[in-house]
Formats: sequence, structure tokens, C-alpha cells
Amino acid sequence: MTDEIHRDGRVETAGESLESADAAVLMLHGRGATPGSVLALSREFDASGVAYLAPAAANRTWYPNPFTAPIESNQPHLDSALATVGDRIAAVADAGVPAERTLMLGFSQGACLASEFVARNPRRYGGLAALSGGLIGPDVSASEYDGDLDGTPAFVGCSDVDPHIPVERVEATSAILEGLGADVTERIYEGMGHTINAEEVSFVAGMVQDLV
Repeated sequence: MTDEIHRDGRVETAGESLESADAAVLMLHGRGATPGSVLALSREFDASGVAYLAPAAANRTWYPNPFTAPIESNQPHLDSALATVGDRIAAVADAGVPAERTLMLGFSQGACLASEFVARNPRRYGGLAALSGGLIGPDVSASEYDGDLDGTPAFVGCSDVDPHIPVERVEATSAILEGLGADVTERIYEGMGHTINAEEVSFVAGMVQDLV
């Protein structure tokens, strides 16, 4: 079934077992990447009692077209990707780690997916780390989202010249998340390109530490 595109994918893990963890980080990889590529970031986070989980996208791609393309052009892949994130969050909660102690982290396409899921499903989360990404669609508006993120800490970081992520979309994403009640830290880096820098890693490491 097309709505099940991603939902039977594997999940790679690191850190504490979910059954004994005090907190969790759900990590979403970028286009063409693998769970292991984003899971490697967990080695930079010096926090005990944290389970790291990285689901795999079918064919290494959460949705086929750019995140600024019309929503319909990325269906049914996008809906399946969002459902996969929801399934993982539910599984983490069923294991005893509530959303309030679960941080969602994504890079590139994964950052777009994480941002969109959080904005569409607002509640208190342990955090959101959107690294080089933003909300999905040709245009985004605060009127499209409703609810309360209840102080969820959110880090939004990107280059000012990222070839895939317009800086205006990053700024709009920050504003919408803040309007939904997130505690947003936005960092725009001059000339950085499409990557993750040491300052971002350090900031997110602090967010992970705060979970426990």
C-alpha cells in the first residue's frame, strides 16, 4: 500500500536500550543518506540514559521532490513519512519514555520532516533540532498550524547560502514554531553551505543533556 511506503523500514539504534532509557532522541536522516549517517551524531552527545533511534526511509528518501514543491507532488511519500515518525514516537512512549523527554533531530530532508511533524502535532516535546531544514510546502503560513508546543525547546540552524534551504524559509519556520509556543533558538551561519557545524552540535548536545 502506498501509505505504508516507509512504515516497515528498519530502525537503527545507539546508546541506552529503549526499555531502560530515561530519554530518547529520534534522528531523521537526509535525502540519499542512511540511518547510520545521522546516528553517528549521537557519539557527540555526552548524556547517559538516552536511547537514540534512527528510522530508515524507503530508498533513502522520505519524499521525492524538493521540500518547497507543492505538497501533492510529494504524496503519498510525505504522509507515509509523517506516519512513520508518529509510529516511532508512539513506540517510544509505549516503552516508557514520554514525548516530554523525547527530542526529534533531523538534518536536511530529515530536518524538514521533523519540523513539519512537530508543527502538525503540537504538544510538549523534549525538543526539536532542525539542522538545515524547514517547514514543508511551496509557501508556509502560521494560519496552517494550530495548537500549543508548550515551551518545547527548538533549535533551528542553517547557512545563509544553503543551496537547498532558502534562508527565508528557515526564518519563517522559526517564527511559526515560536507562534505555536516553542522556545526557539535560531542560528544562521554566514557562508556555511549544506552541513552541520561544531557550534550546532554543541548546542544540541546541551539539549540532549537537559532531557536527563
